[in-house]
This record gives sequence, C-alpha cells and structure tokens, in this order.
Amino acid sequence: VLFRYHDPSVALLKVSQGKGNPNEPKEEIMTDYTKMTCEACRAGAPPVTHEALAEFLDTHPDWERLIIDDEPRLRRAYRFGNFATALTFTNLIGELAESEGHHPALLTEWGRVTVDWWTHKIGDIHLNDLIMAARSDTLHDAAG
Repeated sequence: VLFRYHDPSVALLKVSQGKGNPNEPKEEIMTDYTKMTCEACRAGAPPVTHEALAEFLDTHPDWERLIIDDEPRLRRAYRFGNFATALTFTNLIGELAESEGHHPALLTEWGRVTVDWWTHKIGDIHLNDLIMAARSDTLHDAAG
C-alpha cells in the first residue's frame, strides 16, 4: 500500500491492489486530518461517521476506540525513554489543545503518556477528535 498526497489541504490518495485483478491498482481518497483544524462544537453536534472512524483507525493503528463511563473515546499510549521526555510531550499536547480549544485526558507516567480524545459536549467521538489524534501523532513523530 502506498500513500501519496492527492489534495495537500485535506486528502491523501491510497493506492493498493484492486480486489478483482491483483495487477490493477485501486485508488481511494483518504483524509489527512493533520491538515485540518477543529471546528466549534456544540451540544447535539453529530459524532464522526462509522466509516470515517474506521478509516482513521485503519490508517492510525496505534489508536484504539474504547468506552469509558458510557462514552466512546480514542486512546493511544506513547512510549518514551524517561519521565522528562514524557512530560515535555504532555506539555506539547497541552499547547496543541489550548490552541484548538479542544482538550484531552492525559496521563503522564515514567516513559509513557496516555492520551484520550473525545468530545465532552456530545459524549462521543467527533471529527475534532480525529484531527487532534492525528496531530498528536505528528507531535510525537517530530519529537523523535
């Protein structure tokens, strides 16, 4: 499977083998959430579609969907070599959250930061959560 930019603002083009003929490539447009910004969310806003969530989880396999207190969330645990680096990453996530007005649950431990994204106002996973999860991965990748 090969990913390449289709529209640099929000989409990637996924090229893989077609189902009917393995020699025939199949192209699918995939959302690049790192290029998006959060929108203001209000109570009653629709959650992300099942298709969008499935696509996100397929392309971001380190994230998982789970239910806590009857609310769906996205969760990922990031690994680090020490507490100081984990704390620095936690602060980077905090800065990102403040800049977008969308805040996760964070657990910082020695060598690990666990991040949960969900939208409190709707008690579910919203497009904003996919955006912030993807951008969290970008921060982690940049931190090395």
